[in-house]
Amino acid sequence: MKTDIEEKVLRPKSGGLMLVLLVLGSLMGFAALICGALVAGFGRTVPGVLMVVAGSLTLIICPIMLAGLKIVKPNEARVFTLFGRYYGTVKESGFYYVNPFVTSFSPTYNEAYKAAAAKARELQAEGKAVMTSVPMGKGISLKTQTLDNRRQKVNDVLGNPIIIGVVAIWHVENPTLAAFAVENYQEFLNIQTDATIRNVARLYPYDVFDDDDDDDGVREKTLRSSTIEIADTMRDELQKRVAGAGLAIEEVRITHLAYAEEIAAAMLQRQQAVAIIAARQKIVDGAVGMVKMAIEKLNEDEVVLLDEERKAAMVSNLLVVLCGNKDAQPVVNSGSLY
Repeated sequence: MKTDIEEKVLRPKSGGLMLVLLVLGSLMGFAALICGALVAGFGRTVPGVLMVVAGSLTLIICPIMLAGLKIVKPNEARVFTLFGRYYGTVKESGFYYVNPFVTSFSPTYNEAYKAAAAKARELQAEGKAVMTSVPMGKGISLKTQTLDNRRQKVNDVLGNPIIIGVVAIWHVENPTLAAFAVENYQEFLNIQTDATIRNVARLYPYDVFDDDDDDDGVREKTLRSSTIEIADTMRDELQKRVAGAGLAIEEVRITHLAYAEEIAAAMLQRQQAVAIIAARQKIVDGAVGMVKMAIEKLNEDEVVLLDEERKAAMVSNLLVVLCGNKDAQPVVNSGSLY
């Protein structure tokens, strides 16, 4: 994205002083018009005509010059053009006086005006009363704004369809580029956000289903476990895409993340299976340790001497009791151990 327009910051004159001068000029022009008519009525035609002409010109010029009075609201910028050429940008709020022939340019105002005009034409075609309002103000807002990208379906690195929602916090950093580099910077940001989400989300899996680390001991990043890091990656990628439009991305955050409906049930079963296997592994590890401790205690205190066959039977029984899901039913052996 390239543009040959460099931002030119204007520091115009105070509008209050020019307003007073123009009002006084209009009053003087009106007074000159009346006095010229009176002087011409008393027979002094030439001076009277000159005064009437001067007063008339003053009354014509002063209202035209009033068009140069511009108001810039806080956290707003006005981009001006003069006969189709870029004239300058005013970023500081206040009441100013600029060239009366310049016009403010705002892409959002133009789009809103087109939408209002299209709505009016639809109502007229249907024979209804036209009540649409035309948007007011041609400034470009510099306030921090929120773009809710809503939820969209994308594929992760494994090809699994997921539903992801993202919110982007942004503001206009260069109003000149925002006005002239793209047709509509808000729509441009929306489209680039969609593209960024898809490009970044497809680089990572939604989740991993094993506890194995990589060769360097670092766990693989996933959309579920590394949301902050991936959101920062999205912010950096989105900033590169919209920098040419004069926009600054302050923050990107993932607001919704889930499997798509068509695979949600299957993935839930897989996660449950992984959890059951992990729990069983912990139970077996604990049971083996308890059996080992029991045999060592029996041999150490010489409570009973067991041969290898009896030890195997004891280990088998203890593992069944410790690893079973239900409580064991004890059987009392009143006879000899052998």
